[in-house]
Amino acid sequence: MARDASTGVEDRQIYKDYNTYNPFMAHTTIAIPTALRDDLKSFGEKGETYAEIIERLVESAKERQIRDILMDTEGTIPVRVALEEAKRRWPS
Repeated sequence: MARDASTGVEDRQIYKDYNTYNPFMAHTTIAIPTALRDDLKSFGEKGETYAEIIERLVESAKERQIRDILMDTEGTIPVRVALEEAKRRWPS
């Protein structure tokens, strides 16, 4: 299989999914321990590239962060307590 001279990636990997591949997007290589690579591979599905796996994991992490922010109860009080406090502060 031929490799792309600019990225070193096999042609079939680059053109596997036309919807996500952007020929104008810069590519990089990152060095990770083999054990981490194997863990990363375990999150993938057959035929999925590492970029697709990482992209999916990043999106999942973003969603979890948003959920954590929205569901954080630190420094909050129940609505009932807030209404009682408001009535005490500003009687009608």
